[in-house]
Amino acid sequence: MAALIYAAAGAAMLAAALLPRLLGKAPISMPMVFLAVGAVAFTVIDGLPDPDPIRYSAATQHLTELCVIISLMGAGLALNRAVGWKRWSTTWRLLAITMPLSMLAVGLLGWAVLGLGAAAAVLLGAVLAPTDPVLATEVQVAEPADDKDDDDDETRFALTSEAGLNDGLAFPFTYLAVALTTLAPNWLLKWAAVDVLWRLAVGVLLGLAIGWLLGRLFFTARSTKMRLAEHAEGFVALAATFLTYGATELAEGYGFVAVFVCACTVRAAERSHGYHRVLHQYIEQTERMLTVVIIFLLGGAAATGLLAGATWQEILVAAAVLLVVRPLAGLAGLVGARTGPREGLVVAFFGVRGVGSVFYLAYALSAGPFPHPEALWRIVGMVVIGSIVLHGITASPSMHVLDRIRARERPHDSGYL
Repeated sequence: MAALIYAAAGAAMLAAALLPRLLGKAPISMPMVFLAVGAVAFTVIDGLPDPDPIRYSAATQHLTELCVIISLMGAGLALNRAVGWKRWSTTWRLLAITMPLSMLAVGLLGWAVLGLGAAAAVLLGAVLAPTDPVLATEVQVAEPADDKDDDDDETRFALTSEAGLNDGLAFPFTYLAVALTTLAPNWLLKWAAVDVLWRLAVGVLLGLAIGWLLGRLFFTARSTKMRLAEHAEGFVALAATFLTYGATELAEGYGFVAVFVCACTVRAAERSHGYHRVLHQYIEQTERMLTVVIIFLLGGAAATGLLAGATWQEILVAAAVLLVVRPLAGLAGLVGARTGPREGLVVAFFGVRGVGSVFYLAYALSAGPFPHPEALWRIVGMVVIGSIVLHGITASPSMHVLDRIRARERPHDSGYL
């Protein structure tokens, strides 16, 4: 069995390197392939480890946590547009309007259609609120540009920056759901003061501080031996990720927020330096390997009982999250935005759900006594698998068409400030 695992791991890594290039603009994504491979492998091969996320909740939580923080670092490094109120106006709309509307709608569906209690309904809304920086590579910014004047197109920028921030912003509502399971004295005041204000402030401030210090170390250290940008050490991106996340979590802040803010701050330190591309490529390769493992196991879990017992109400809610809630909430958030009608439709539709949702559910179920965890896992599993398939089929063709239209209109496009 050990020899089989080694051989399979090697084949999977080669496939992870080749598939994005071989698939090209085809309506098939790498996650779709490994989801199917995982389902087939766990169906026909005896002796594989149990992929049940409920039984192995701690392993599920930490593996998905690792994948998300690495992906957040990559998302922040990839963004070419400097942070600003006007320049990031689409992002702020998606965070301030689309995300709360999505949580409210999903929570109401959980309560009215599935009969969930208040705590479980809030948890379902929080878990399915964040869009995913891991599985949405086809619709996000590809890599840092060396030219400081090379701006991201609005669609890819909006989806990348939204995913970079809303993964962390879902945490306060996850804590709210956990608090509702106990209703301890002064729970609402504690949630507002600690889980919202303190943890968010610590995440932002430590992300800025560590990012500033790392930027100085990378680009402007007095000694060239200390100036890591001169030596093109890509694994330093992992060091920055782990340092930022660990320090912020120790200070009781939101590490997801801190990692993305740190990445944006490092990028701002020397925006056009080629070292950003080195850091991003290393992060992207690491993220891809972790994604292969997680999606393979998700396919195996789906084939071995994760979705067993699904009711028509659960299937209806999962479909509504992908086909109704996110598109309508996305369009509502973009009313009056600077995106054009085509770009707005794409941004609203491609609210990819994925690894972040799996992490939040595993985390919450380990922190609070939620009833019927199997039902919550079935719903989240259906949404994530449905997103992998639906968005995997449509992402490349949609972006290809959008890019062709944009190329034709470029001479008349005034661009974004």
